[in-house]
Amino acid sequence: MGQTKDIIYGLYNDEEDLLRAVKQANAAHLEIMDVYSPFPVHGLDPLLGLKESRLHIAGFIYGLLGTLTAFLGMTWIFTKDWPIVFGGKPYWSVPAFIPITFELTVLFAGIGMTVTFYIINGLGPGVVNPTIDLRITDDKFCIAFDKSEVDASQAESFLQSSGADEINSKTI
Repeated sequence: MGQTKDIIYGLYNDEEDLLRAVKQANAAHLEIMDVYSPFPVHGLDPLLGLKESRLHIAGFIYGLLGTLTAFLGMTWIFTKDWPIVFGGKPYWSVPAFIPITFELTVLFAGIGMTVTFYIINGLGPGVVNPTIDLRITDDKFCIAFDKSEVDASQAESFLQSSGADEINSKTI
């Protein structure tokens, strides 16, 4: 099992309260371990200093790989492996390749991005991730501090002053 952490966290009822609290934590130079929310909160990434994901670049590469696989595969099949003239079309008929090329582009991009996302985020079969509070997947917003990185009393007083509806400690 991985390393355990002692954390202190505050629960908020509204995403606006959460955004205000993150801004206050940044102004107070408190090291936020993580922020949890039941849905994406617009404007939270820059406040936490998170960079834009590069998953779209991986998606483009996977899509390009799918396009090349389809186009080169059909080229080989219809010109070398099994050349058949049907409907008066030439062996190498690019317009006839377009539907399959499109489908394999989408398939490779979709599967490749999903697998990449799971690997990067440490998800997959058999992985057990700790749950701080079950309500943050439903209707609560959370700011968590690692007690080894911040003073627990300072974090608790910050959470009280920032309007946290509930403050808890937990070992994960």
